[in-house]
Amino acid sequence: MASFFEKLKSGLRKTKQGLVDGVVYAVTGKARLDETTIEDLETALIAADLGYDLTADLIARLRERIGLREAGSSQAVVACMKEFLQERLMAFPANGRRDFFSPAQRPHVIMVVGVNGVGKTTTIAKLAKRFREHERSVLVAAADTFRAAASDQLDIWAQRAGVDIVRTQHGADPAAVAFDAVQSAKSKSTEIVIVDTAGRLHTKSNLMEEMKKISRVMGRVVAEAPHEVLLVIDATTGQNGLRQAEVFSQAVGVTGLVITKLDGTAKGGIVFSIQEKLKIPVRFIGVGEGIDDLQPFDPAEFVEALFA
Repeated sequence: MASFFEKLKSGLRKTKQGLVDGVVYAVTGKARLDETTIEDLETALIAADLGYDLTADLIARLRERIGLREAGSSQAVVACMKEFLQERLMAFPANGRRDFFSPAQRPHVIMVVGVNGVGKTTTIAKLAKRFREHERSVLVAAADTFRAAASDQLDIWAQRAGVDIVRTQHGADPAAVAFDAVQSAKSKSTEIVIVDTAGRLHTKSNLMEEMKKISRVMGRVVAEAPHEVLLVIDATTGQNGLRQAEVFSQAVGVTGLVITKLDGTAKGGIVFSIQEKLKIPVRFIGVGEGIDDLQPFDPAEFVEALFA
């Protein structure tokens, strides 16, 4: 079985083609980093969803380090870019936090949010399985009561992960489901509660208000709950994921990001741009549908896989 690093390297192939190979193409054969070459570099970086601000900073670093240097410019540019991206990711020590599976609070409440289709339910199942592997008791709450199939899907995944579930009928109050789940966990000394939420359209203010309500009612049962708010973002959405992150963060205080579907996009640069723009750490990344294809985010490993 391939290691996660090998899966990551394979999954980032499209991003590498757009980001790294695009940069190499832009500078190969050029005698120096003139303005035309710089424009080509900017185009390649922005196309890979690195973002305008991060692209500007990287270009400034290249001007400073390489300037009008002649021969070997492609190797020098790639080396400088790799170093720059590693530095930016490593500036967030909370990335893939090692104590994530050993929280101090009991019960520890994790609220999972994001728009429809990003992979929230499967992400919850994978997280639940990882907690079980760390010998934590887990309860999941099916607070997505708007889609009839949502709680059924979560129930199936909960059974696969070997964890309990709290669910109710279609159309019930999502906040009530979350309240009951946290109350149950508290009374039974369950260690972890993971709350699924509906695929909120981040443009719908009334739905975002309801998400705030879910957060509030859980805090009435357990102090400071939810302790983690994980926003799941589909990497294939590119810069639209940044807008989602901004709105969700304003509404419910996102504490960490889960970036899924990195294996299906050339826009993996979104990992850098979201973190840079919003200062929210990436907790997990996903490169496949398998139960083990969601792993804690390791900045050094990510950059190595991208440039491998």
